[in-house]
Formats: sequence, structure tokens, C-alpha cells
Amino acid sequence: MPARAPFAPQPSPVRAPADASGGGGDLAATREAFASAIGHIALAIGDKPLDADLQVWLNATYPATGPDSRRLAELIRTGFDEGWLMPRSANGIAFGRPIKPHGAAARCSVDVVRMDDVKGPHHRHPQGEIGFIVPISGTPAFDGMTCGWYVYEPGSAHVPTVSGGAAFVLYLLPDGAIEFTGQP
Repeated sequence: MPARAPFAPQPSPVRAPADASGGGGDLAATREAFASAIGHIALAIGDKPLDADLQVWLNATYPATGPDSRRLAELIRTGFDEGWLMPRSANGIAFGRPIKPHGAAARCSVDVVRMDDVKGPHHRHPQGEIGFIVPISGTPAFDGMTCGWYVYEPGSAHVPTVSGGAAFVLYLLPDGAIEFTGQP
């Protein structure tokens, strides 16, 4: 069972959320488009091992400047602006889990964060992590990587860090598995 973050989430102060109840037609359409876009990519990933080869494949198949990645980035920005994609925040990080495991993204959960020159909590990826970096402002780097796809292998751990600006980071976690360690 995934561990919970070692901080109390608060409503995101970054922007005033739109009606995130899902009642609005535009919000529902954006949510459906987001689930479809990431679901398409998750289906293509399938049961490929989470390793350096997958990272190369993702960046070749779904380059940051390609239509699928540009559309996904647009949907992340829209979901953030609408208030439903990252409805919580803590320690300067807006976050949300819009897709639970074994849903639209196959066996993966989908989490999205907005980080601006900040470090997140140390955590492990028991089954690995697949991520997509979307620059917002400045020249942001997530763990030293700029825009596009990255893959952390099963058992990896890190302190997620965005430096040089602001970025959205979408990440898929097989079976939603993540362990927050409480380490600095």
C-alpha cells in the first residue's frame, strides 16, 4: 500500500480554482481528454520494463515537441487553470492524483505536480516511475532534466527537485506504488 506524504495537504493557493465539482461541461470534457491522452500513452507503454531503454523509446515515440506531448502539456495547463488537476498543495508544491491505478492509465496511477524552484519529499519507487516534464517559466530542470520523458527504475529513490524556474511534472506509478521515507 502506498505511503502518504509526510505533510498535510492544503487547498492550492497558486490560483483560485474553478468549479472543480465536475458538473461543468468544459471541466468534464477536459478531464476526459486528459484521461484519453495519458491512457493512449500508457497503453503504448504496456508491460515494457521501466529502464533507460523505455526512456529512449518514450522520447523518440512521444517527443516533447510532437503532437501527443504538446496536447498532453496543453491539457495539464488547462487542468491546472481549471483547478481540478492539482487541487492540493503543501510546501510550495501543487499536486493531485487525477487517475487512480487500474483506471484510464492501465495499471498506473497518474499524479501531476507544479513545482517552482523547490525540493519535494524524499521517496522511493518500488515499481519505478515514468515522468513527463513540462516547463512553465524560466529554464526549469527536474532532477537535472529538462522537458520530455524520464524513467526511474524499480527501487529508485530521490528528492524531486525543480531548479531554474517552474515546471509541471506528470508521473505514472505502476499500481500507484510510492513510499515517502521522511529522509531529507
